[in-house]
Amino acid sequence: MTVPFRPPLPLLDIDILRTFVAIAETGNFSTAAEAVLRTPSAVSMQIKKLEEQLKTTLFLRDARSVSLTQNGEMLLSYARRMLALSNEAVSRFVMPDLAGVVRLGAPDDIAERLLPKLLKDFGESFPGIMVDVTVDQSLQLRRRMDEQRLDLTLINCATRPFPSTGEVIHSERLVWAGAKCGNAYLRDPLPISVWEDGCVWRQDAISQLDRHKRSYRIAYASSHTMAQRAAVVSDLAIAPFPLSYVTSDMQVLGAKEGLPELISFDIRLLTAPHLSAPAKAVAESMREAFGALATAA
Repeated sequence: MTVPFRPPLPLLDIDILRTFVAIAETGNFSTAAEAVLRTPSAVSMQIKKLEEQLKTTLFLRDARSVSLTQNGEMLLSYARRMLALSNEAVSRFVMPDLAGVVRLGAPDDIAERLLPKLLKDFGESFPGIMVDVTVDQSLQLRRRMDEQRLDLTLINCATRPFPSTGEVIHSERLVWAGAKCGNAYLRDPLPISVWEDGCVWRQDAISQLDRHKRSYRIAYASSHTMAQRAAVVSDLAIAPFPLSYVTSDMQVLGAKEGLPELISFDIRLLTAPHLSAPAKAVAESMREAFGALATAA
């Protein structure tokens, strides 16, 4: 019996899969090209080669963005698994000592806005390291560091009331945020949405309103930025936010609306005296991420 000849299946290129995942996650060829350090034309050629190799269309393109086809969604699952396995295999030989658990602390606003992407990128580079994240107020995180319950933590520090402690890795201005085209700031007393006691943003916002004799009431108090955002976007209150946290459905309020100027604050990195190699890798990843944030701003 003659067995019909079947040519071997083609091998998928890891670099092309990395480009494919970048496009799927950004929804844009140009943005993905920047992420993988290639030109847009090179990225287009990679995807064309991949589609020819698999004999299918992976993306639906229009003038503004791209989206995955059904086959593209199927490939995305495989591609992510293959990239993760490749990173794990390489790290086992190249960085065999970088494995273990690192205890990281972060305030709620940083945990919501920045940690998801930061941890994703870190996990791809150091798959042998598990990051155990604790989310709490900055004062509590400092206490946990003093008690040696964390290896490193990010904290928010107001420049006036806090002593200079830790390494400053980012500085930003605090502003009043209200709903776009909203009128909560016109009400008397002024409804404000703030964090729980102990938050430096709450302390400054309230002290500035008191100093300028602006009557107010605490309409919402929560330790979660998601709840703060909901109150602002619904035009039920205004809130003190970092400038970078003001999104397109909000507006910055200031002297024109009769509101006092707020402080600038630092995001600082506190580390244990003797960091393990995995903890040093996490710390360096934090510095790079916030450095990129400052450059983008």
